[in-house]
Amino acid sequence: MSTVARRNFRSTPHRDSMDTWLAIVELLTRGERTEAKDVLLSIKGIAASVIADQAPKDAPIVATCDGPRTRVYCIYDDDAIDGTGENEASLGYNPLNGDWAVSLPCQDSDLPWVQSALKAHGDRITARSVNDKVVEMAVTSNAALVFDPKGFLGS
Repeated sequence: MSTVARRNFRSTPHRDSMDTWLAIVELLTRGERTEAKDVLLSIKGIAASVIADQAPKDAPIVATCDGPRTRVYCIYDDDAIDGTGENEASLGYNPLNGDWAVSLPCQDSDLPWVQSALKAHGDRITARSVNDKVVEMAVTSNAALVFDPKGFLGS
């Protein structure tokens, strides 16, 4: 299985949905000004709408890249106020490294317009139904693992 990191962001009423998205963007871009950040900021209204509808409560925002996968959930209501389950800690890797993509969960009633609106911003950010399961991809390699005892023991 590939490595997966999970983060839980406090949303409404602790912070509004726009500020929640901006905090998630800071996590995903590690606070750096990049092309990826520009793309993520260009869809802030769409993402804020998805967050306001509480779609990322049970279905994650998923960022994939040439490294580990990142799942971001939002917490709401009393849990958002008192911080129950919060984990907004920075990641020890670049979650948008290389060929990256972000998938937003969306309520079924909003899915058509969200998908259409996202297409206007390229193909890196997509939307899926909150009812769709996110399947982890197994990491496979054609190379066999060979133990080198001399290299391991430093001989």
